[in-house]
Formats: sequence, C-alpha cells, structure tokens
Amino acid sequence: MSREPVDVAVGVLIDRDGRFLLTSRPEGKVYAGYWEFPGGKLEAGESVEEALRRELHEELGITIGHAHPWKVEMMDYPHALVRLHFCKVYEWRGEFEMREQQAMAWQGLPVEVVPVLPGTVPVLAWFASERGFAGPTHEG
Repeated sequence: MSREPVDVAVGVLIDRDGRFLLTSRPEGKVYAGYWEFPGGKLEAGESVEEALRRELHEELGITIGHAHPWKVEMMDYPHALVRLHFCKVYEWRGEFEMREQQAMAWQGLPVEVVPVLPGTVPVLAWFASERGFAGPTHEG
C-alpha cells in the first residue's frame, strides 16, 4: 500500500555562535516530548518558505528573514510518510514564545537533549559533516 507523502517545512534556526534551535513536541501530538527542528505542514497553495514563515510565527512567535533551502529528506513514520523540506534560517525578529507549551533549547554537537525525533537525526549528521565533527551527534 503506497502512501502519499505529507510535505513539511522545517526551520533550522542558527544563531551567531553556530548553535541551532530544537523544540520539544507538545503533549497530545505523535512523538510528544521528542526534540525536533520547528516547522509544520504545508497548506494548499503554500510554498515551503510561506509555510515555514507561518508555522514559526504560530509556534514560536517570531518573524523569520530569508529561509535558505538546504535539504529534503523522506521519513517513513508508522503514522505518516513525511517529506521534510529543511531550510536554514539565520535572521528573525521578535521574542521567542512557546505558544504550544513546548520547550526550546539551543544546541551544538553532540546534542544534549533527549530523545531526538528520528527525522532530526539526519540533520545532525549533515551538521557534523559540514563542521568536521567526529563522534556521536546525539544520545540513543
């Protein structure tokens, strides 16, 4: 049985120190408590950047600058086939507000928060490759 993939825009926010933002999945969602890069599903007619802009404002209360398309990864979860569109974001305005009662953490390698969502793991490997980091990128 083939499943139609769900397109998801994912923001990889990177601060001036090179740290990246992870947020926890809120209670009531699949994989609640797992750490991931923030973002959400594209709505009909939305581009990846439009969806990312909307989602990060809804979830975190920030307005992002340019979203730099980075990589696309398919993840086959038991509940959905997801096509993740990862975009690097270096600029944003506003104070972070956790509007879904999620937690946030600025991280480097190796990531200190656990557990990490499976869809987040490839991104950590990409960072390790870009940054010349050797060793485990996360626990578990």
